[in-house]
Amino acid sequence: MVPREAAGEGAWGVEECGCAPTPAEIRALRAGVSRRTLLGVGAAGLGAAGGCQPTHPAGRGGAGLGAAIVGGPLLPAAFAATYPSWDDVQAAKANEATKTAEVQRIQGFIQSLTGEVARTRTAAEQAAGAFYTAQQEYFEAAVRADTLQSQADAEAANATDAANKAGRVAAQLYRDGGDQTSLELFFSGSAATANDLLTRLGVMDKLLERNQRVYATAITARDAAQSLTDQAVVARDERDRLQTAAEQKMSESQQAADAAQAALDAQTLNLGQLQAQLAALQDTTAKTIADYQAGVEAARIAEEQRRAAERAEVERLAAAGDGGGVVSSGWARPTSGRRTSDFGPRSSQCGNGYCSTSYHYGADLSGGCSAGIYAAAAGTVVYAGYNGGYGNYIKIDHGGGIGTGYAHIRNGGFNVGYGQRVNAGDLIGSEGNTGNAFGCNLHFEAYVNGSPVNPINFLADRGVSI
Repeated sequence: MVPREAAGEGAWGVEECGCAPTPAEIRALRAGVSRRTLLGVGAAGLGAAGGCQPTHPAGRGGAGLGAAIVGGPLLPAAFAATYPSWDDVQAAKANEATKTAEVQRIQGFIQSLTGEVARTRTAAEQAAGAFYTAQQEYFEAAVRADTLQSQADAEAANATDAANKAGRVAAQLYRDGGDQTSLELFFSGSAATANDLLTRLGVMDKLLERNQRVYATAITARDAAQSLTDQAVVARDERDRLQTAAEQKMSESQQAADAAQAALDAQTLNLGQLQAQLAALQDTTAKTIADYQAGVEAARIAEEQRRAAERAEVERLAAAGDGGGVVSSGWARPTSGRRTSDFGPRSSQCGNGYCSTSYHYGADLSGGCSAGIYAAAAGTVVYAGYNGGYGNYIKIDHGGGIGTGYAHIRNGGFNVGYGQRVNAGDLIGSEGNTGNAFGCNLHFEAYVNGSPVNPINFLADRGVSI
């Protein structure tokens, strides 16, 4: 599994002027899109307003191109090198010694780009796996802490109920067991009154025995409530520790994903041209440099056409569904798909070389492969990258301790990046089957103070049905 894939970028043959936006710049400029405006047609042309700048890849985000370049991950030294121009290749081709040196230089660039992509991809996969593991451990601890607290509350209620019963029995015993009346009956000499006394004394014994049982029950419930409360405190402490660890792993995974994407952007931007330049230098036929340049340009145009067709398909699927519709609460349905799996304990399912967990921390919604995924509410993207069993995953912080998560996004299906601000109903991605998925779907999660809650009830409380 790759940690990230380019959002449809292919071999770009941009000349050194760099007037056209790079793939990274396009992604940095791409804003979230609502169902009403869909994909914001023409985003690829926004970069031209920045003037003619060097076309080195930059980080992602929604704060504008300049901020994205300044705030993006630092690139390895190889990426900052000055790549050969077609004029350099033309000049080198005329001199055998220069040509040999230029061939070696280009081969070094290609090897460096390829090696950096492989290295950062491996690092990103490892970081994403660590994030997923830490996140699941935290979720398990959160559910355990909540369960123990619920059990403690139930036992505390039982203890209170048992204590009240013991009090009522004691009061009845006091009313029925007055000594003066008993003595009068005992010394009356009447067989009838003596039998009555024995009966009453028997009742007193039973009341005493019952009171002892109720008292013992109350003590047991009280002790159980205290024990469960103590366990819940320990569980909450462990939950908080694991939450901190998961947040750290999420940050590390995002950094690794950014580094991997920067490496891929640099390769995407330069590899096609470098390979064409190398082929031109090694070619002994009469084929001209211009022919190789034309090949690079043709590949760029073909990739643009492929991306345009892909955008059109996402637009079609988005327009066909009811996802992204914002209700009066300011919340929206995250996809048009029907619900196929609920929140909570479930039977483990196996397939595609893995088995699902026995506890499902979200709800699965299936609108079909490439169906639109929408921000459930306004917020900031705090994670956008690969996440182990969740595959491609986006997490949005809505403020006030509320968050949402979107998993199994298709490769190339990110429409937003880390740090970007989104509105309710914005198109943030499209459904896929990355990670541990049995088919194309959206695994949707809702978080309160970081802990997963039932997203079905959570959205229903905000007027959204899924």
